[in-house]
Amino acid sequence: MKLRGIIPPVVTPMTPDQEIDLPGLRQHIDFLLARGVHGIFVLGTSGEFYALDEAEKQKVVAAAVAHVNGRAPVYAGTGAETTREVVRLTKMAEHEGAVGVSVITPYFIKPNQTELADHFRRVAESTSLSVVLYNNPATCGGLSIEPETVARLAEVPNIVGIKDSSGDLQNTIEIVRSTPRETFSVLNGRDTLILAALQSGAQGAIPAACNIAPELCVGIYESFTRGDADAAKRAQSRLHGVRMAMSLGTGNSAVKEAMALLGRPAGPMRSPVLPFGEAQKAKLKAILETAGLMG
Repeated sequence: MKLRGIIPPVVTPMTPDQEIDLPGLRQHIDFLLARGVHGIFVLGTSGEFYALDEAEKQKVVAAAVAHVNGRAPVYAGTGAETTREVVRLTKMAEHEGAVGVSVITPYFIKPNQTELADHFRRVAESTSLSVVLYNNPATCGGLSIEPETVARLAEVPNIVGIKDSSGDLQNTIEIVRSTPRETFSVLNGRDTLILAALQSGAQGAIPAACNIAPELCVGIYESFTRGDADAAKRAQSRLHGVRMAMSLGTGNSAVKEAMALLGRPAGPMRSPVLPFGEAQKAKLKAILETAGLMG
């Protein structure tokens, strides 16, 4: 299975009392698939994986796999603080029918590179699923999977790619340079750099803003792959402000707030994240209007 294209880290819709909303999840998945995304990724950072217990995670994966029903590959985030827990969650995702898992670095402790490599190898050895590394230093205390470590892990047969959310294009380029393109895919995780990453050899992206504007994210990728650089640049330019709006709220709360403003509410974030105030909403609405997404 070749990892490529635009694979949104799908939000986990919730009811007003902060319970998971599986009908809402199914509706959102249909919305994304109708706009040409190349895969579905549940339980990522945008999916609030850190806020869900294991039973809830299983329900989300099972619902997504059953509802997608082969229309696209379904990936599940199984990252956790210990190797034992990641292996357990990965076995759950395999049992429920996901085609692959994304595993973030431990986010409280800071393992060294030898420990990280051992961690990811043990996870890969525990499953027949494809494993995608997830590098996000900003949310993991500055911990990064170094390109040399990625290159060693790319030798493991079922470690098939990495989502690089470092925001450091040079880091992405070094990973591309250090890994075999035929068997290993580098996907961008910083929405403002999708086009730049593709131009540097990345093979796709896992953009949080795809929940808000899938047509722009897919447009960047499809325009680039057909050689229409101008169209790709226009879509990337429109997406830029949307991604920068993430700074208006805690975590990825702006994603759900934007969806609500666009008439596709996905409910609240789990506490302690609070809803936007009126001033925040006004700023976000203006950004969505500038991007041509309102109405």
